[in-house]
Amino acid sequence: MNDLSINTPALLFPAITLLMLAYTNRFLAIAALVRKLHDEYVKEEEQVQLHKQISNLRARISYIRNMQALGVLSFLLCVACMFLIFRNYDVAAKWVFALSLLSLLASLLFSLVEIILSTKAIDVELSDMELKRPSLLKHLLDDE
Repeated sequence: MNDLSINTPALLFPAITLLMLAYTNRFLAIAALVRKLHDEYVKEEEQVQLHKQISNLRARISYIRNMQALGVLSFLLCVACMFLIFRNYDVAAKWVFALSLLSLLASLLFSLVEIILSTKAIDVELSDMELKRPSLLKHLLDDE
């Protein structure tokens, strides 16, 4: 029951592929936000909210880079594991598969932190809107 078949790491392929697609989508969304903020920064005067958003985006970009790198590493280790299984290096295959799982776990942890940061970015946007138009919040609460 402790044997590692080629099917085990092969099961991670679709999961890692979908995860990388999700990470890429997050990166593209961040890139669009950076471009939008750049345009606002060029047009606007000094704004505290804008600087908070820029700081948040820098951190999120760093986390996304780490998520993607660890996701790719997990994928590469998964392929290496299958090669080792194919060559009948069972002990090495188990170690490489364990490393693949650990890098996937680390990637998911970076993803969790990035999601938390993204919600903070939304809070910054909402607080900015509340400061500019306090009646907006009142209006939204009155509708419920």
